[in-house]
Amino acid sequence: MATMTSVPETSRKPLSGAYGKATRTRRGRKMRDNLTGYAFLIGAIFCFALFSWFPMIRGIVMSFQHTKRGVTSWVGFDNYVRIVQDPSFWTAWKNTAYFTVLALVFGYVLPFVVAILLNELRHAKGYLRILVYLPVILPPASALFLFKYYAYDPSDAGLFNAILKFLHLPTSEWMQSPGMTMPAMVLASTWMNMGSAVLVYLAALQNIPGELYEAAELDGAGLLRRIWNVTIPQTRLILALLAMLQIVATMQVFIEPLILANGAGTQDSATTVAYLIYQHGFFQNDLNGAAALGVIMLLVLAAFSAVYVRLTTKQD
Repeated sequence: MATMTSVPETSRKPLSGAYGKATRTRRGRKMRDNLTGYAFLIGAIFCFALFSWFPMIRGIVMSFQHTKRGVTSWVGFDNYVRIVQDPSFWTAWKNTAYFTVLALVFGYVLPFVVAILLNELRHAKGYLRILVYLPVILPPASALFLFKYYAYDPSDAGLFNAILKFLHLPTSEWMQSPGMTMPAMVLASTWMNMGSAVLVYLAALQNIPGELYEAAELDGAGLLRRIWNVTIPQTRLILALLAMLQIVATMQVFIEPLILANGAGTQDSATTVAYLIYQHGFFQNDLNGAAALGVIMLLVLAAFSAVYVRLTTKQD
């Protein structure tokens, strides 16, 4: 009768020791990975706290203070009352809202149309994408100076006036005309920033299943029907996100009036809320009033973002 042989205890101990050593090695490696991740996280939190959260909190505190000759005192809501009673306050908000609406009409819709056209092309896609994205690479100040001194020159030597004159249309003074200041700034801003939005839209369009377009074509849908019934519903989340980012960004427009209109523009036609903050802080040496105006803008944008996210969440 065969007898079963048992594994001696001495032969099991090395296996147990090797298993425990491997387990400890894995735990140590996992702990080191976690510590590395926490180190990067702490660094990011420190940068946000130092360069974003602390200035925001400091600005809120300054909005309730008054500083004169190095002496700081608490004044409550006096800075807010003084800022709201300033006639430039309402002019700046009106101009900012006007710029935002124009930017939504052109700067939000145009990139989506360009992305659809690029997505439908069969040749030279890469070249055209580079051409569309090229203005984003340029420094904003350089691009705006290019518009100011080359495109918006009020004489016939300006590019746009030369085109209008060639078409036998009346020329414009552009930035010197109060009625044309905001449309001219929106045109320059759209040209500078359109490339990023076009690339985001292209990525969203290329993720749409081709079967949906084929089914729409079989149902006899034309190009516009396919865009309305397939493209827009399939990209609605990206459209909603970029709409919110577009509004938040255009409400803080600053560099365009600073360079193109030399600040306030003709008859305050280019004064925006962000430029008014700059004017209070650096021209009038009213840092407390600038802080109060900044807090008002923060509350307006936060309220808009909360309502917008709430509405889009319900819709989804």
